[in-house]
Order: sequence, then C-alpha cells, then structure tokens
Amino acid sequence: MALLKICGSSGNEDWRSPIYGGKISPTISYNPYNTELTVPPGYQPAKFLHHLERGVDGVKLEPWHGTTTLAFKFHNGVIVAVDSRASAGSYIATLKVNKVIEINPYLLGTMSGCAADCQYWERLLAKECRLYELRNNTRISVSAASKLLCNMMLQYRGTGLSVGSMICGWDKKQGPGLYYVDENGTRLSNNMFSTGSGSSFAYGVMDSGYRYDLTTEEAYDLGRRAITYAAHRDNFSGGVVNMYHMKKDGWLKVGQFDVSDLLYNYKEEKEQ
Repeated sequence: MALLKICGSSGNEDWRSPIYGGKISPTISYNPYNTELTVPPGYQPAKFLHHLERGVDGVKLEPWHGTTTLAFKFHNGVIVAVDSRASAGSYIATLKVNKVIEINPYLLGTMSGCAADCQYWERLLAKECRLYELRNNTRISVSAASKLLCNMMLQYRGTGLSVGSMICGWDKKQGPGLYYVDENGTRLSNNMFSTGSGSSFAYGVMDSGYRYDLTTEEAYDLGRRAITYAAHRDNFSGGVVNMYHMKKDGWLKVGQFDVSDLLYNYKEEKEQ
C-alpha cells in the first residue's frame, strides 16, 4: 500500500504555473530518494501526476504500490486476510495498518492501492450503506454495496485514484458474497480474489489448497499461509496477518498473526 502526500509548494521548486503565464509543465529539482511530492499552485493534482507519468523535463513519477490482500468464499462464509505494511517508495512507513474497513456488521472492505483513497471512499460507502438501511429498514445487499462503490469510482475515472477493493459480506437470501471493485469502475464477482504486489504469490498458495468444502480451521490456515508466503517473497508486504471471518450472523475478527513467527513455524513443519 502506498502513501501519497500532497502539500503546498516550497522554495526548492521552480513552479511555472499556467495561471501566471508560465509553461504547462513544471521544472522541479528531482530527488529520486524523496517519497513526497508537492503539487504547485494552479494545478489539479490528477493532471499534474499525468504530466509526470509521461515524463516532464526529465522527471518521471513511478509510484510504488505494495500490499497483499485476499478473500475467498467457502461453505461456511468468507475469509478475509491482509498484511499490514504501508510503504512510501522504498521506505516502510508503518507495519500496523489494518487494511480491512469494517463497513457494518455484515460488510467488510479491503484496501489496496493508495491508503488515503481507499479509506476515504470506503468510509463514504459505509455512510451510504447506513443511509440505505435507515431509509428502507433493511440492510443493503453485498451486490448493491459493491455497485454503489463501483458507481462512485466511475464518476472519478481517469482522475488519478488508486483503489483496488474487495467487498465481502453476507446476504439474508443469497448467503456469502464477494466482489472486486477498482478505480476504473471494474466490478467482478468470484469465489476468490487477491490484490496487491504480492497477489501472484498468494494465488499460488490459494490455487494449490483451495476447496469450497474447506473446514473452518483449514480455511483459516490457508488464508494465513497465503499472506505469509506472499509477504516472504514480496518486498512491499509484511507485518502481521489480519484475518476476518464473515459468518451468517456477521463478521468475526479471527486475530493478528506475526508473519515472521508463522514463516518460522511453517519451515519447522517441512523439516519434520
């Protein structure tokens, strides 16, 4: 997960803003080890980032995103497992981020991409879900909640958002639900999803051990193993495994599990 800071201009940059008759492209003194970037006065942040992505005056911005989140359905609900590392470029900002947004007692959302974008839009989704419940005297379905988030993303498509979220929940009629939504308005439904830079490693573990008829303990173990091995192989994932279990009567937080301890235990199992 990447942390992006947008702040005012400082004295180190020569911002030639178009509102003062200057060039459209800014000239900046670029430091490749700097993880913060200031947006000049008169620029929209999304357009400014598009200029840098194309390469302006020798400067090209390449955001580094790192995380591993996964969710899968099985006969007894939905398992959600995420790592907890937040990175700002090559700098590890924190190891204590909970990348699961608790929307309501029957809905969970995961965060992948820009932390600020994910937190803002999923909290806004939580507000809309609560308003729906007050207006209709019934809780919103997982499908409708994911569609709400999808419509929000479509309105801001192409403006520089970075969101990859899984909406997980339990419906009264349809049972467990799992949807993937991203900043382009993509909305998919399936039994298994993984997002982030470590998702390919997590998929490798999931594909080898996933069954719909897993027992609850087997499902917990599979989720822990997938995140642990993804964090071991992916430089931008790590910290602890936060795990949730979506049941018929609401979500349950299974717990936090240190990645280093889990990896050590798994290696001991192989040696025995």
